[in-house]
Amino acid sequence: MAHKKLRLRWRDGNQITLLRNGQEFFPALYAAIDAAVRQVHLETYIFNLDKAGMAVLTHLRQACERGVKVRVVIDGFGSYQHAQEIIARLAAMGAQCRVYRPEPVGLRSVRFNLRRLRRLHRKVCVVDESMAFVGGINILDDYVDVPNDGRGPRPRLDFAVRLQGPVVNDVARAQHALWLRMAWRRRDDWAGFYRRLKDWRKWRRMRQPLVALVFNPGMRAALLLRDNVRFRRNIEDVYLSGIMQAQSDILIANAYFFPGRKLRKALETAAQRGVRVRLLLQGRAEYPMQHRASRYMYGSLLLHGVEIHAYMASYLHAKVAVIDDYAMVGSANLDPFSLLLAREANIYVQNASFAAELKADLEASMQNDALRVTEAALQRRSLLERWIDACAYFMLRAAVALTGKSSEF
Repeated sequence: MAHKKLRLRWRDGNQITLLRNGQEFFPALYAAIDAAVRQVHLETYIFNLDKAGMAVLTHLRQACERGVKVRVVIDGFGSYQHAQEIIARLAAMGAQCRVYRPEPVGLRSVRFNLRRLRRLHRKVCVVDESMAFVGGINILDDYVDVPNDGRGPRPRLDFAVRLQGPVVNDVARAQHALWLRMAWRRRDDWAGFYRRLKDWRKWRRMRQPLVALVFNPGMRAALLLRDNVRFRRNIEDVYLSGIMQAQSDILIANAYFFPGRKLRKALETAAQRGVRVRLLLQGRAEYPMQHRASRYMYGSLLLHGVEIHAYMASYLHAKVAVIDDYAMVGSANLDPFSLLLAREANIYVQNASFAAELKADLEASMQNDALRVTEAALQRRSLLERWIDACAYFMLRAAVALTGKSSEF
């Protein structure tokens, strides 16, 4: 398999803090919002009006009262249940809110349109253009809709990072570009569109360049985006490059695992050349069809020496990886939705200590809360279960065919 040369915008001198689950993420987010003096810009796939969601709204309202500009972007499908109430609450406090691809209503809601699958799946927040949060954690309480095996619910496993330093500029620019793009696409505000277009050059001249705080010593990091124009394969290419160049260890935790042929082949080849390849995947199925389709691929992976561990404590929602001294944290799953359709954001870190921290966290979860998947366990499935797994796999591949990329999966 040929190695593709990557063109990444590496930024040195960053301070990066790993945040596990909402228990660490939300207090850090609240503290950043409370300290904001100019702007808070939040993007999320799911904004749920539960305990966590209401707390986020409270901190955003307090920021508005201090004169801070607050912008929120929610996905039209992921946040569909509460979208109108969220818009109303944000408007009442003086914040701006935009919905990415609102779900159609009436008869249009039952008509299939591939564009409805192109979602805003990234979870990003930038505060004062000096601190950013990137990861897989939605505005959703850790304990909402999680399984309970009789010993009490356990939080879903997920990660995010808090960023300070030059890479924050890249995150802020990505947010700003999407905000402008959504404004220009509004068809109910042509006067506003003309005004923005007329004032765009003036705004560009007046805008001061961002001066980032540089930490010494700091960490090297790059923002990885996935969209449907410039960065179609960015995240997938980084995964492929890292896996193909791995020397000793690959550890991937991924919630919805249905990688394309190239990624599967790269993982199997790495294991055969002596790299230890471990996958931490869902043991409790949040979406049964996708879980069964993923399980259909386990046999080939195990045959080639890949270790698979099923996370059993709760739902696994993480999208992270450690490849030697590199680490990845973000919103992108290794599945067709993330790799072919959605807008995603990951942070790629080249730092041995950060990679070791994430690796230790994942290994603890594998040791304490996961079961090793073996060939013997797969063989114990009934013929009916095997048939259902195979049907789920081929049905998901048929769905991928609608994107025109079925040959890749």
